[in-house]
Amino acid sequence: MATIELDRLTKVYADGTRAVHELDLEIEDGELVVFVGPSGCGKTSALRMIAGLESITDGTVRVGGAIVNDLPPKARDMAMVFQNYALYPHMNVYDNMAFGLKMRRLDRGEIRRRVESAARVLGLTEVLTKRPRHLSGGQRQRVAMGRAIVREPQAFLMDEPLSNLDAKLRVQMRAEIARIQRDLAVTTIYVTHDQSEAMTLGDRVCVLRAGLLQQADRPQVLYDRPANLFVAGFIGSPGMNLVEAQLVERAGGLGVAFGPHALAVPDAVVSSRPSLRDYAGSTVALGVRPEDVDDPVGEAPDDRQLDVTVDIREDLGSEIYLHFAVDAAPVTVEAVREVVGREALAAADEQTHHHGSPFVARVQRGSTAREGEPARLSVDTARLHFFDLRTGDGIY
Repeated sequence: MATIELDRLTKVYADGTRAVHELDLEIEDGELVVFVGPSGCGKTSALRMIAGLESITDGTVRVGGAIVNDLPPKARDMAMVFQNYALYPHMNVYDNMAFGLKMRRLDRGEIRRRVESAARVLGLTEVLTKRPRHLSGGQRQRVAMGRAIVREPQAFLMDEPLSNLDAKLRVQMRAEIARIQRDLAVTTIYVTHDQSEAMTLGDRVCVLRAGLLQQADRPQVLYDRPANLFVAGFIGSPGMNLVEAQLVERAGGLGVAFGPHALAVPDAVVSSRPSLRDYAGSTVALGVRPEDVDDPVGEAPDDRQLDVTVDIREDLGSEIYLHFAVDAAPVTVEAVREVVGREALAAADEQTHHHGSPFVARVQRGSTAREGEPARLSVDTARLHFFDLRTGDGIY
């Protein structure tokens, strides 16, 4: 096991495309770090440079303190797990897992020990004599992981290993990967475009956009204190509601107004975000997560409530999504367009001309709100988010 250090790691392809731009990151021994972001953000290019499968334009990769830029993949002592499994169809499970060890000319007894040990960890003991075509998708993925585990490498590199599985199996395998990585304590870099997968798996999550690292931190920090509008919009499902709002002085404190709505900004929020006072009288991007909007509990003050008309009610059993609109301008800066999608924002722009910016509330299953009817919803104002509209940066 070893630390992995990336120092100004850069990749520029022959056509001039800058896939990764000066990526600085240190991954601790035994840590599981997830690279996440939309397609084309550079996460797979970064992983392939670390693995030695892609040439490095500039910068360095250090493993255990040693620079490995010029080492071939087989000399880097890293095991890679691909999304398409890459199993040999003519070999059974045992031979697939043992193949790399045979190429390294390990003792036959040592090969058997490693393969059988990994098979027990992965629940593959009963299928060691079967060929890949007789296995389920989840079993094939475990074989691919087993082939990596038996190498006992310094690090695991995983490139969207669960993308070919159905939703239910992805959840099961996600937990399996987390358990195995924790038990083996091997330094792991995991690439995915699925932010839910990233948040549940990673000790730290690195959010990338257009080759640039936006934020690298613990999942809860990304959720609670996103560095900018891109991270705020990307992390969370459903995504954060974003609307242009006016930050105003009120009775010695601050409030935020958007359309006919006005919310109090608690003193604790202002204390934790001292720069907010500098924006008094200015228009900012206000962020409200769907889970921070709910049916009122008791008599909540008016400055913590929204009066809306419900457009769509989605009943998911354990919770309910309420879709409605607020009469205020949506945030349409480039970072938000990348996360939400240009077509969706174009639809939002059109909707704004009719009845406002789209919002989603994730409320409890006992909600009595109905489609087409007025509803009063409470907002957890202690969890409001604020961003500079010009730079997109969080206001802290």
